Amino acid sequence: MAQDNPASSNSSDATNSGGWSGSGELGYAAARGNSRTENLNAKLSLKKETELWKDSFYLTGLRSKGNVTVTDANGNSVAQYTTTANRYEGGASVGYKFSPRSYVVTAGRYEHDEFGSNLWQGVVSVGYGYIALKNARTELSFEAGPGYKRYRPADKTVTVNGQSMKVASPVKDEGVLRGLINWKYQLTANTKLENTLLVEAGSSNRYYQNDAGLSVSMTEKLAIKLGYQLRYNSNVEPGVKHKDQLYTTNVVYNF
Repeated sequence: MAQDNPASSNSSDATNSGGWSGSGELGYAAARGNSRTENLNAKLSLKKETELWKDSFYLTGLRSKGNVTVTDANGNSVAQYTTTANRYEGGASVGYKFSPRSYVVTAGRYEHDEFGSNLWQGVVSVGYGYIALKNARTELSFEAGPGYKRYRPADKTVTVNGQSMKVASPVKDEGVLRGLINWKYQLTANTKLENTLLVEAGSSNRYYQNDAGLSVSMTEKLAIKLGYQLRYNSNVEPGVKHKDQLYTTNVVYNF
């Protein structure tokens, strides 16, 4: 049975702060010696849920450097310490409840990724949301509706006079159908599972993103979180992979 106010310390904190709660995640790893790498990822999320509103906001960032082999102007292979990932994203959704279970939602997100299938993409949508299950241990909700997407695919690689060079791809836009499935499960008193599936399906490209996480609380505010993200674009430029994967181990601060 759905409950409007599940008993938890996070919900009581949110009530005391006017309905707002949030978390910040940070992960960093560096290697020196036979290899040299640096990886940094961060995420900030805020949410608010009252009798009438269900809102959320987030910011994420990913940056990595490492040793890679490149070809110089003379055709020689040389090792170079350079940026291998640089991505940031922001998004928000605002939902107005018709009842404790159903709501209308407006959502938007923007992403910039120098090494992804698209250099940048922005999506706005409006749809219907339904909270199928919500209690002290489990939460399951769905969202679906039409939207508009504008994006610029990754640069093309062409060969001119025997040399490879980058050529900017044209900006594209299309109508999409946005779908979101959000699931959370309190496995034990201090262990939580969560999974979010996002779908943005258009006539030219279908984008899927799945975020899975396992978090273990150390204190009321601090936790360790293992995360796995899978991103897939059905239509990419030649030489660009359809799938991107990201594994993270982060420290989480809940507030």
